[in-house]
Amino acid sequence: MGVATRTLVDAGYKQFFDDHSLFIKKQSQSFTAILVYVDDLVLTGNDIGEINSIKQDLDDKFKIKDLGDLKYFLGMEVARSNSGIHIYQRKYTMDLLRDFGYLDCKPLSTPFDYSQKLSKESGTILTDNTVYRQLIGRLLYLTNTTPDISYAVGRLSKFLDCATTSHLQAAFRVLRYLKGRPATGLFFPSTSNLHLTGFADADWATCADTRRSVSGYCFMLGNSLIRWKSKKQTTVAKSSVEAQYRSLAVATCEASWLSFLMDFIGLPLQKSITLFCDN
Repeated sequence: MGVATRTLVDAGYKQFFDDHSLFIKKQSQSFTAILVYVDDLVLTGNDIGEINSIKQDLDDKFKIKDLGDLKYFLGMEVARSNSGIHIYQRKYTMDLLRDFGYLDCKPLSTPFDYSQKLSKESGTILTDNTVYRQLIGRLLYLTNTTPDISYAVGRLSKFLDCATTSHLQAAFRVLRYLKGRPATGLFFPSTSNLHLTGFADADWATCADTRRSVSGYCFMLGNSLIRWKSKKQTTVAKSSVEAQYRSLAVATCEASWLSFLMDFIGLPLQKSITLFCDN
């Protein structure tokens, strides 16, 4: 156990069993949460006395620097208003467009040509796929606040070892999509219920190379999008029904994990999770 973890545990904080970077302390109406990333901490709660106390405890062990209200963290920007909190990556997006020469490009309305069946044989093999790998890597990090590119980036990331000109053009299309909405992100309204709702779907046999399907899901806590994922299934589904069931199974596992998380932070679900699927 590290010194920082020991300090938090000694102060009464509980470490989440499935994500060791999250610490929670809840007493009566007091709630405090700490998210740790290497030597950076995000501290929030409704008890200013407890917040000041734990900051003092940490400062006694390490010389910490209080940067005030959270505005920028790991490339993510945070904006507050009376209506809620907006998390986005505008600077990261603009830097990405500049680095790849797409600051002055013409925007597109979709990040991916969904009628295009990309495969390993599409286009001509790149003699040097460094640019492609760098672009996909940076786009993957952008999916933290831009879920609408998750499907496209997931499809393109499977060609990292065999990138072609067609794959590179498809990746550049994502940049043209981002050009029209650099500040798109996640919004968490200040007034919202705590009912958890999920949506699951599958794209049957979409992989032209393996004929595997792609599962996708997202979860809303009230009106806030809090979790999403798009991933190729591990086995070949013999029918669209089987692909849908696999997608539902993955979404159900995620729903269970989210219910554990809600219970850990002291907000147990008051009603069953609603999970929708495409029939």
